[in-house]
Amino acid sequence: MEATGPADHREATSPLTRERLRPFGAHLRMSWWKALVVIIVPSLAMIVMQVVFYQLVGVIEGSDDPLAATFTPLKFLAVNLSVGAAGLLAIGLLVWTARVPWRSLISFPRAFDGRRLTEYLLGATLLAGAGIGVVALVAPEAPGWTAFGVSATTIAILILTFSTTPIQAAGEELMFRSAALPAAASWVRAVRPALVVGLVVSSLAFAVMHGSTDPWLFGYYAVFGVCTGLMAIISRGLEAPIAFHVANNVLATTVNTLMADGEAFPLDRSTDTGDASLLILVAGNVGMVVLVWLRERHRKAGAA
Repeated sequence: MEATGPADHREATSPLTRERLRPFGAHLRMSWWKALVVIIVPSLAMIVMQVVFYQLVGVIEGSDDPLAATFTPLKFLAVNLSVGAAGLLAIGLLVWTARVPWRSLISFPRAFDGRRLTEYLLGATLLAGAGIGVVALVAPEAPGWTAFGVSATTIAILILTFSTTPIQAAGEELMFRSAALPAAASWVRAVRPALVVGLVVSSLAFAVMHGSTDPWLFGYYAVFGVCTGLMAIISRGLEAPIAFHVANNVLATTVNTLMADGEAFPLDRSTDTGDASLLILVAGNVGMVVLVWLRERHRKAGAA
């Protein structure tokens, strides 16, 4: 009989070893209260960081209303960095509470794949760009664009968009698809119900944290959360949802900035700010899910 050492014993008793046959998103087991901590604490921390940063920006800019919806370059930077920090906090909490390696929260059971990320980023850029283009053609008034203009403010926001928006998008994926989804799914043992619970809880949390009181916008954010969650489950990792989130946010912010007539663009999510044109963007979300499913199916066929 082959002898086993301490390392073999740790592998045999590892939570991930016991869950290795379960899909990404339902691969963790943890106490219900620990899952709540992972879901709630990073979002609260993000809100606190944003309020504090907004107040600091208000002092620097001399603003009478530092919490106004208009995104100045410094406020834009504050949001992106606070979301990125909250994403890292979510991963840290889950590593600590579930006692799993952080890599298993990015992809599981396979390793992170840079080629996947690049491929999905290209596809996501085409889909997100097509969606924005269709909205511009059929409902140009819906996004609140005014006129094309370039100023020092425009250039500053564009620089921050390309340098820090990927941090913000990845941070949200870490918070909601890497942490909240498997944490909520751990409440249920059976795989399919667990994935449903994880998708519903993480998507609703994602929508709530965007702070919109408009039914169209709230619904769009919830659908966005479901679609990126499905991408993660289908592909067994975060490459596809991060790619889509980055492409969507970078392109949307770039267009919104260029069409703000040289001013800082507003981000109004109050009631009556959304409409049926969001269904066009929903189609792009669903299209990305289909793309991921087809690509992963092709990978499995090639490996067989």
